[in-house]
Amino acid sequence: MALLRRRGYALTPDGLGALCVGGSMREDDVRWAVASTGDLTLVHDLVVAREGIPRLDEIRTRAAGHASAASAYIGMTQSFVRTLVACAPFIRSVWIAGSLASGGFRDTDDVDLNLVVDDGHRHLAYVAVNTLGMLHALQHRSKPVDDLTRRPIAPRLMTANLILERRQTRPLDRVDAGMAFELMVSEPVYGLDVYRKIVEANPPLLEHFPQLSSRPAPFLIEPAPRARLPGWLFPAWADGTARALGGAAWRYMQWTRRHRPEALARVAYVRETMRPYTLFDAAGD
Repeated sequence: MALLRRRGYALTPDGLGALCVGGSMREDDVRWAVASTGDLTLVHDLVVAREGIPRLDEIRTRAAGHASAASAYIGMTQSFVRTLVACAPFIRSVWIAGSLASGGFRDTDDVDLNLVVDDGHRHLAYVAVNTLGMLHALQHRSKPVDDLTRRPIAPRLMTANLILERRQTRPLDRVDAGMAFELMVSEPVYGLDVYRKIVEANPPLLEHFPQLSSRPAPFLIEPAPRARLPGWLFPAWADGTARALGGAAWRYMQWTRRHRPEALARVAYVRETMRPYTLFDAAGD
């Protein structure tokens, strides 16, 4: 619940039970557990922390609109990932993350993606996601936006949330509850074997969420793309050029948000939760 609250989401008793035990759980049992603690309460069929009640309207809006808003974006994301991994053969695994995976998606949100890539290709992956993401967004100019997803030419739609090189996963520098939760709520779309190997290589993650070892993956693209560009088109030495290009683009986007403090605060929060894996700062590079 603390992890959900930090992200601004809440779940129904049924959804919370499924997340906590990795499968179905009697709703009455969840309600009893909530009633037995002084920290949680049930309001409008959502389990919330009592200290989160002042934000309840926002949380309710996200929870209520998730099902209808998210359904149209799942298929769109699967199609985008097909194109992405075909054009960028160094990308080995892609998972849906953020609000689309966590249960609080609104049609003004963007789609966050977590990626695992070949060593020495993090910045190339960032440029690939954003270049293809911009081309994709041009087809969806009418998408609703907010201060975080508004862009000068086309809306922010498909974005990289976390990019890990393979060497960074064996083992992960972070195996805390926050990282375990990130993997738990992420939805693998491509490269499920890579996702499972990360869990196997980092047993402490299972101390937080044992069900990580057997979680389902309902959104895998089937069949996986076979026609991919040759890897030699993307040598590791090109990652330096991609870092400069991607860094300039990232700084430009922050400049466009200079008069939107809430958007800047949200970006800062997300980057803090991703450290030490963030790009374009001393901690991430």
